[in-house]
Formats: sequence, structure tokens, C-alpha cells
Amino acid sequence: MAEFDYEVVNGRKIRVRPQEVVSEIDENGYFVRQPNHFTEGFGEGKNPVEKGRYHLVWAKLCHWSNRASIVRELLGLEDAISVNMVDHAKHEKNLGWEFVYDKDHIDPVLGIQFLSEAYYKADDDYTGRTTVPALIDTKTGKVVNNDYTWLTNYFEVDFKPFHKKGAPDLYPEELRKDIDEMNDWLFDNINNGVYKATFARSKEAYWDAYNSFYAAMDILEKRLENQRFLFGDYVTDSDVRLYVTLARLDIRYTWQLGHTKHRLIDYPNLWGYARDLYQIPAFRNNTYFKDFANPNNKKVGALFFESFNARFLDEINFDAYWGAPHDRAHLSSDPGNKFKAEEQ
Repeated sequence: MAEFDYEVVNGRKIRVRPQEVVSEIDENGYFVRQPNHFTEGFGEGKNPVEKGRYHLVWAKLCHWSNRASIVRELLGLEDAISVNMVDHAKHEKNLGWEFVYDKDHIDPVLGIQFLSEAYYKADDDYTGRTTVPALIDTKTGKVVNNDYTWLTNYFEVDFKPFHKKGAPDLYPEELRKDIDEMNDWLFDNINNGVYKATFARSKEAYWDAYNSFYAAMDILEKRLENQRFLFGDYVTDSDVRLYVTLARLDIRYTWQLGHTKHRLIDYPNLWGYARDLYQIPAFRNNTYFKDFANPNNKKVGALFFESFNARFLDEINFDAYWGAPHDRAHLSSDPGNKFKAEEQ
């Protein structure tokens, strides 16, 4: 069994979380994201599909988990899959995600304080970072899936018996191959592209990620010039994945990318597209701009150097910017509808 460092919190022996900059950097300074560990799907011979069986844990700042929270609401799975949010634990050592929004920091469904407790209950020898999204079996208290790559697709396909009437078809069969290919491309160039630049430990790794990211943004800007969404008239799973990165780009990720080549608002098609999506309630309800923008103040000696956001964040009306007209509907042959309903 692997050896771990621990910290005791409220009588709970909690393992210290590994750091990306230590465990996920290759010999050339490139960030190589850890593989997902709990990847078993749902259905016959796998995790059972049952109403009320699972608890989705996600975090406001984490776009990997944000897309699961959006899809859950789009499909009307609120009564089938319970949900809670975590944030980074504020302790001397990095203990990972904690249920900081709950009374005494205890999740009322699972009875745990840290997400890691559900991870190690599922696999006591797990050595990776404890990540969100995490889908936890409420009967066992164990994580059964943390596979952000496919989790929204499981919601869209395997949990269809629990979708609301008229739920959107986010993963239509005739487009699945194309959507999967788009999702892989988005992961490599956009979703993970930001982090490959952020965690790069060599100039070569940084500029490779930086240039790939902005080249991909140019491709997307061109793609959206004559169509409302990535696959035409209707929102699909791929749009959710692109949106969660765009929503964080100007107010969060630009801190990490270094020199900013272009802002989101410098791409007229992408900026209008992002606003078009934000104005859908499930997107708006699961987007926390002030949390994205909240800075970490830098202290030098006895002085705090505060950013613009630190001083004026409460005065910024993000909803006014993102709720502004976008003029994207004219690109659709069905301008009154952003979704194609599932076949019942």
C-alpha cells in the first residue's frame, strides 16, 4: 500500500492532495493531465441506473465539473441525481475539495467533510488528485465515476428514462461520431489547452499550448460565422463543453495564459455565441462570474496589491454584459428554438 501524508481535521484523518506541478509534468516541462480513475459506465453489468441513487459533486471554478451541472439541469435530472458543491479547503496543507457551503462543512447526503473521503472509500490505494466532477453512490458512499470525458454523455443516454418531458437531444445518434471528434479536439486545444499553458514548466511547452489555443479559437470563430451553434441550429453536448471555457476566459484564464493575444470579446462570433448560450437558464444558473473573477490578493511586506476586480468586483454587472442582445438567431433555420427535443 502506498504511503500518504495526512492531516487530522475535526477528528477525520484526511490525506494531503497531490499537486499538478509535481505529479503531472513530463521531462520536457509539458503538463500531462492525470487519467480518470473511476470510469465504469452505467447500465446492464455496470453501475445501475436508478433514480436517487447518485450524488453529483462539482465546483464553481472547475469547468470540467461545470458542464455536468449544466447538462443535469438541461435534461431535468434534478429529481434523479442530487447535487452539491465543493471548494478548495482552507487548511495548512492542501486537503483538496471540501463541502464548505454546508453547515459544519458536512455534506447532508453523504455525511462527509472532504470529497477525498468518498474517493478513498472506493479505492484506499488511490494516489491521484481527488477531482470533480465526482458521481457518488449514496448507498455505499463511494465514488463510482469521475470521468469528465463521458459523464455528460452518460446523463444524456443512460439516464434518459429520467429526463424531463421534451428534454433537449444533446447527443443525437446521427451526430455522435462527429460530436465525439469535436469533443476530443476541444479537450486538447481549448478545455485542456488553457491548463497546458498554465502548468507548463518550459518555454517550449508554454508556447506550444498558447499557440494551439489561439489557433483553435480562430477556427471556432470561423466555424460560427454562418451557423448558430457548433453543429448548426441546435445546442449539443459540444456547445456545453466550449461554453464553460469561454465563460472563464476573460475574467479567469487570462491571468494564467500570460500575454493575452485576444480576449473573448475580440471574437465577435464567439462572443455572441457565448452570450446566446448564457441566456439559457440552465447555463445562467450554473455560471458564477464573480467567483471566476475573484482574485487572490498579493501581499508584499505589509502592503496588499489589489487588482481592479479586488477593488470593484461588487460593482461589475456581469449579467448585463452577458445578457446583452447577440443577434445569433438569424443564423438558424429554426430561430425560435435552441434545442431539438428528444424522441420519446
